[in-house]
Amino acid sequence: MEDYALIDDYAVIDPATGERLATFPQASQADIDMALGNAASACESWGRTSSAAERAALIRRVAELHGERREHLAAAIGREMGKPLEEALGEVDFCREIYEFYADNAVRLLGDEQVPLSQGGGTAVIRRSPLGALLGIMPWNLPYYQVARFAAPNLAIGNTIVLKHAPQCPESAAALHEIFAEAGFPVGAYVAVNATVNQVAEMIADPRISGVSLTGSERAGAAVAEIAGRNLKKVVLELGGSDPFVLLSTEDLDAVVEAAVAARLENVGQVCNAPKRFIVADDLYEAFLDRFTTSMLAGADGIAPMSSVRAAEGLEGQVNRAVDQGAVLHTNGERDGAFFPPGVLTGVTPDQDVFSQELFGPVAMVFSVSSEAEAVELANDTPYGLGSYLYTTDPQQAERVANQIDAGMVFVNGVMLDAPEIPFGGVKRSGFGRELGYFGMDEFVNKKLIRTYSPLVDDRGRS
Repeated sequence: MEDYALIDDYAVIDPATGERLATFPQASQADIDMALGNAASACESWGRTSSAAERAALIRRVAELHGERREHLAAAIGREMGKPLEEALGEVDFCREIYEFYADNAVRLLGDEQVPLSQGGGTAVIRRSPLGALLGIMPWNLPYYQVARFAAPNLAIGNTIVLKHAPQCPESAAALHEIFAEAGFPVGAYVAVNATVNQVAEMIADPRISGVSLTGSERAGAAVAEIAGRNLKKVVLELGGSDPFVLLSTEDLDAVVEAAVAARLENVGQVCNAPKRFIVADDLYEAFLDRFTTSMLAGADGIAPMSSVRAAEGLEGQVNRAVDQGAVLHTNGERDGAFFPPGVLTGVTPDQDVFSQELFGPVAMVFSVSSEAEAVELANDTPYGLGSYLYTTDPQQAERVANQIDAGMVFVNGVMLDAPEIPFGGVKRSGFGRELGYFGMDEFVNKKLIRTYSPLVDDRGRS
């Protein structure tokens, strides 16, 4: 993922033209202190006294406002990072589903959990309580979705949110801040700040912040984790990915190719858990490569720009170095500003830099393998471990290979199957922790034990 860790310029810049459409002010130190103070105060009052049902009702209103303002919200991220309208509307709609999921399930997911006692009288329960104010550091590639999967479960818990969005997404960040305020959340429950890099470091260390969640680059994740670790703060990191797409057998190659291309070109290839390395059984390799390459290159017609010229230049540098080191690039165009033509790399070998890198844009790597074991070895030969995709007609093989892939998520015979109830997260250099579903609600909580002893029962449980 493109690293904005050192950028403090909050502005809307049209990636298609480079035109600066709007500039937003950076937060002052007084703004930061007010945000932290309000978040801490809100958690001490509303966060610890409201019921899960009351919080769920406010989250439901957030979902409704996403529906009511979907066109306005979609247009904003189109201006900020070049997202086509239909994709932007789809992102807003998915966010609405996420907020609705937590509105529907917060009470159930936060219910007390009984602990069976092996001896002694009385009861023991685990009660999930808020940790406090949380700092969310969000990326630019999915401006609403990234916030939804962090904010929805944590607000349902009773935590409060200080949200620092990517500098190129200030308009959408402001729109979300307005939605939470209009939904009825108290002052400080959700607050957005246009913080600088130095201010972010100070906020992580501030005792009013109880935990940090970051979605971004490895570099940013390492920096955040280092500061949080020194200050004993809980962290959830969702970092980069170079997800394998393993094709071992199929009865419909055209359908597999269609799914592969759609997944690779979603959001112009700027999705952390999109398939980026296509690993194909040798008996299917030539046919797959031919159809996949043809379809990928056809995707150049009407393709949206990448998020910025900087992002496109970075991808161009990676691809050019791969070619210089012996890889073969199949494409039918050249970069034009932030517009990058889809491409396919073959002949990639472990000694090339690109072999272990993430290509965050519309370029895929395709490999041929001679066996299931070789496919698994190649799939795991990466520093990343976010998602993965497996296509096979053999259910036993699917079970066997899925168990061997080192990733936080394995999707069998399907792509783009994300859902609000499904946990999202990775292993290795893709980070740690989970978002969404039950597991996303179980990260920033105090799993408080409440043990009540009954003196009417002896230590062996007899009255």
